Amino acid sequence: MTQGPLTTEAGAPVSDNQNSETAGVGGPVLVQDQLLLEKLAHFNRERIPERVVHARGAGAYGTFKVTADVTPYTRAAFLSEVGKETEVFLRFSTVAGNLGAADAVRDPRGFAVKFYTEEGNYDLVGNNTPVFFIKDAIKFPDFIHTQKRDPYTGSQEADNVWDFWSLSPESTHQVTWLHGDRGIPASYRHMDGFGSHTYQWNNEAGEAFWVKYHFKTDQGIKNLTAEEAEILAGKDPDSHQRDLREAIERGDYPSWTVGVQIMPVAEAATYRFNPFDLTKVWPHADYPIHWFGKMELNRNPENIFAEVEQSIFSPAHFVPGIGPSPDKMLQGRLFAYGDAHRYRVGINADHLPVNRPHATEARTHSRDGYLYDGRHKGAKNYEPNSFGGPHQTDRALWQPVAVTGVTGETVAPVHTEDNDFVQAGNLYRLMTEDEKERLVANLAGGISQVSREDIVERAINNFRQADPDFGKRLEAAVQALRG
Repeated sequence: MTQGPLTTEAGAPVSDNQNSETAGVGGPVLVQDQLLLEKLAHFNRERIPERVVHARGAGAYGTFKVTADVTPYTRAAFLSEVGKETEVFLRFSTVAGNLGAADAVRDPRGFAVKFYTEEGNYDLVGNNTPVFFIKDAIKFPDFIHTQKRDPYTGSQEADNVWDFWSLSPESTHQVTWLHGDRGIPASYRHMDGFGSHTYQWNNEAGEAFWVKYHFKTDQGIKNLTAEEAEILAGKDPDSHQRDLREAIERGDYPSWTVGVQIMPVAEAATYRFNPFDLTKVWPHADYPIHWFGKMELNRNPENIFAEVEQSIFSPAHFVPGIGPSPDKMLQGRLFAYGDAHRYRVGINADHLPVNRPHATEARTHSRDGYLYDGRHKGAKNYEPNSFGGPHQTDRALWQPVAVTGVTGETVAPVHTEDNDFVQAGNLYRLMTEDEKERLVANLAGGISQVSREDIVERAINNFRQADPDFGKRLEAAVQALRG
């Protein structure tokens, strides 16, 4: 089916798209060939800066459906009744790799969900792990620098990775998780997702609760061994992206069962460890999961650049009934994500189709800037105004949190079981013998590449403190590899 003649960006018909205009046959190209200049200039600008982290990703649209009543805990409109459906867009990603990296690698996976609710977009920007390497955002640039290319060698260096981890005992839990069987998911469809951070829910009565989100894959957990991943990454670097796209194309729609752990606000201060510490999980025995929803992905993007590369997610995108917690990593992300997208995509990134609200309309007084589309026309650009412009609601999205003390660079409050090693040891002891062997082998493979013995010893000692048997096995495995 023909779509009519090819045109320039301005809409003028193109007479010849095969030959540049020249000064005579075989002569030099003329600067007046504006089609040539337009095409080359546009081509030079087709890429935007890739994400510093989570650059490598895939995405899909779908629906979220409420399956159980959670109105006693939150007044969020999209969660207001059983059976209610909300459109979503989910972006999966790896953390450390660049835009051209392979999918089948040992790395956490980003799990970012955009809910297009009637009260605005709600972004839940999590991972496929319930914990993370650090607990304070001030350490995040340093951590990521260790995962990226060394400024001198231009390669990822084991010395950098393990030097930082060994000097940051709080990372022991996540490092144990990452080097276990779930460190390399077989596909994006076969892994769980987590909000990871603690968030606030609040209900119509003004009561507040702390929650942690869980997305349980309905496809079942499937993982790759280090050997399987090495082969797959070489044969098909796009394995995870391809798997997701093809599953949706054939109607095999992936889905997740969604739930939250719920902690009454009053219990946080006296809980046995800091409930806002991103390096720790809440044991299900203390706070069981309340399953309340089903998420399904059923539509692929039509253009990867427009809808996946230019999609933006920010933990600061809340809706009424949901808010942040004092988690220091989350607090840093509330700024950093939006700032990254304003740099990468532009100040009007929220106007793009994949990012703008789908079930309501954004009404702001922000104007102008790069790629502003003039949508506000002649409306006044200030508030308050007496010309019928949008106005404040006088009702906060979340409940206030009580604070005390003086300002300063402080560590988090200390609870009775605030320990960097307990949960890593618990995770190790939950594993089968085969799982322990693979975990130790994966860790030893990385640590054995470190050039300095003091870094090796520090790294092993963190796992030794998590569990003596863990450390003993790891030490023997590293020594065997190092000869």
